[in-house]
Amino acid sequence: MAEEVKPDAQQNLNAIQTLEDDASTVYMNFCRMNLTPEEIVLSFGLNTQMQITEPIKISHRVVMNFYTAKRLLNLLAQAVAQHEMAFGQLELDAQRRVRTVPRASTPPSTLKPGPA
Repeated sequence: MAEEVKPDAQQNLNAIQTLEDDASTVYMNFCRMNLTPEEIVLSFGLNTQMQITEPIKISHRVVMNFYTAKRLLNLLAQAVAQHEMAFGQLELDAQRRVRTVPRASTPPSTLKPGPA
């Protein structure tokens, strides 16, 4: 008799395995995109300047086809939507973010007024 495959086991059979032993992790806050008819080229770097006066050094570049880019778009959209549901809307305009930061208020006085 053939063994019955449980749903969890079936999902594990279809999962793509990865090896991440040699993977590197970097932080970036700058991304530029260039397009060709076949590919998207994403260039990543770290911008440490308040006003951009010097060139931003590109440290990593990712080249992908449009099919992979669309899958990445869907994954990022899902991740951002989940983050916003948990923590609130992300404001992309830095000027608006600065204006909407709540200012520290003076705590109310704990002293009760004395008799007049």
